[in-house]
Amino acid sequence: MSTAKKEKPKMTSSYRLRMLTTTAMLGAFAGVLMLLEFPLSFLAPSFYKIDLSEIPVMVGTFAFGPVQGVVIELIKIGIKLILKGTSTGFVGELANFAIGCAMVIPAGIIYKLNRTKKAAILGMVASTVFMAIVGVFLNAFVMIPLYSKFMPIEGIIAAGKAIFPIVHDTFTFCVFCVLPFNLMKGVIVGVVVAIIYKPLSRLIHKGVR
Repeated sequence: MSTAKKEKPKMTSSYRLRMLTTTAMLGAFAGVLMLLEFPLSFLAPSFYKIDLSEIPVMVGTFAFGPVQGVVIELIKIGIKLILKGTSTGFVGELANFAIGCAMVIPAGIIYKLNRTKKAAILGMVASTVFMAIVGVFLNAFVMIPLYSKFMPIEGIIAAGKAIFPIVHDTFTFCVFCVLPFNLMKGVIVGVVVAIIYKPLSRLIHKGVR
């Protein structure tokens, strides 16, 4: 990501082919990364696990735009389901896809409008905040009620209360556990992408006319 504004690559046949193959590879890599998850027990109960699968998704989003970012998210979920299946009746996968889209779409739109380092950083900040806010309401009103089929809501709230005593219902659980969890995830993804995107971008677009 250079400070100078970049021109959008022309949509030639070689560019389309590079976009399709890179999208597939990034989606497959993201699907594998999704299997490597770990808890942040100081922020949220251990059944909330973080993975770094949004890193290749974000790389693809910056390289090709927000639509391709969503496509990579879909490929990622498909690969994960093929490799491991689901243990949550697809609730976890649905949450990962929705939260992932909430992260990549704002960043992709901002960077597509102004392909500069400043816009990329602004996009990452905006996407992290947006993802965290969406995560609160999505978990409170959709994901936790669905997940309660596998674990009683009382148990979920109790697990959150053990970390933050102020937690007393679903919404406070989402504010004090889910919100900082997703903010931390956004920061980690943003820092890594900021470090690796420039060299990867050169490789992705090398020789494309």
